[in-house]
Amino acid sequence: MTVSLRALLGATAFVALTGAAFAETTITVATVNNGDMIRMQGLMDDFYAKNPDIKVEWVTLEENVLRQNVTTDIATNGGQYDVLTIGTYEVPIWGKQGWLASLNDLPADYDVDDLLPAIRGGLTVDGNLMASPFYGESSMVMYRKDLMDAAGLTMPDAPTWADIETAAKAMTNKDAEQYGICLRGKAGWGENMAFLTAMSNSFGASWFDMDWKPQFDSAEWKATLDTYLGLMTNYGPPGASNNGFNENLTLFQQGKCGMWIDATVAASFVTGKDSTVADKVGFALAPDNGLGKRGNWLWAWSLAIPASSQKQDAAKAFINWATNKDYLALVASKEGWANVPPGTRTSLYSNPEYASIGFAKMTIDSINAADPNAPTVKPVPYVGVQFVAIPEFQGLGTTVGQEFSAALAGQKTADEALAAAQAAVTDEMTAAGYIK
Repeated sequence: MTVSLRALLGATAFVALTGAAFAETTITVATVNNGDMIRMQGLMDDFYAKNPDIKVEWVTLEENVLRQNVTTDIATNGGQYDVLTIGTYEVPIWGKQGWLASLNDLPADYDVDDLLPAIRGGLTVDGNLMASPFYGESSMVMYRKDLMDAAGLTMPDAPTWADIETAAKAMTNKDAEQYGICLRGKAGWGENMAFLTAMSNSFGASWFDMDWKPQFDSAEWKATLDTYLGLMTNYGPPGASNNGFNENLTLFQQGKCGMWIDATVAASFVTGKDSTVADKVGFALAPDNGLGKRGNWLWAWSLAIPASSQKQDAAKAFINWATNKDYLALVASKEGWANVPPGTRTSLYSNPEYASIGFAKMTIDSINAADPNAPTVKPVPYVGVQFVAIPEFQGLGTTVGQEFSAALAGQKTADEALAAAQAAVTDEMTAAGYIK
């Protein structure tokens, strides 16, 4: 902490003692445009009732745009935001750079020990909690039970990729705009590459070997991409190269997807009031190939404070409200336990009302099945399940994602996309000094 920042916090503490804490303080919160964050904005009356002297201005952005904006702002010390919505990828890197404020001094009622160990560990740097998880997730299979029944099939709780292909074929009726499977195709390190990197782990692939040499020329990556393209070309919706999380959610809710393999957090939306198939959805673990790794990821969308913020006390008050156990109870009281942000707190999964919800057990089982410290079949020099926790990955993942999205769009072959990925990543890793 800089001397000027200490002085600022000391002045803030003095103001608090005089009874005028946060007088007319306005904080700017940058967030992603997903359902849970939109829901929070509708519950702000509760925050304002408890914090009448703090006002919140929201900047709500699509996932790729959010990442670009907050990364640029924090790296340049721009100071545009007081609270950032960031992921498990950014937290350890930015925390080590000194770009984030520690949250170790949140109030006792925050109950840091209630955070799920896997989620808390990914957000802790040198003993400091650098971000507070709003929701945690893995990924799993969401499928139409009625379409499976009509096809005479049963989805295993722990399917293989062969099971997925069999089910996708059986559930596809393109004339009726019914597609057997919907998967992310939109280019982005956190969009199609989150899915494909996790998928590749189950095929025995990896981004790098122990010498940081890229592995896109391996048979395992070839099998991954061929399987993905085959599923999407034969059984997926048109225009899939433009579809990310939100687009596939809409398709599934409209009854156009037989299966969707994506974030466990989607479970409350596909079974919620906006879903035309809410009573027909089943859940299974992400697929595997019998190699000991499933194609599921581990992630948390979390709230963090940039060290450059001049309003850290007010920002911490907001984060405590938004990620506290009381917030979960607030959502439950308004919209039912099924709509509570999942995957962050042990107490949620020991709550009988929540544990009885159909997707609760599959969600926590999926989170527990992911191991960011040993994500691949073969040893690798990095941590991270659907990402590689190095600063260069954001650019690398987007570059490779563009190649694979182009292959899905039919603009190049799988072999051409893999060769381009291999060349681009090799060049970047060599320039960055990883490859000697």
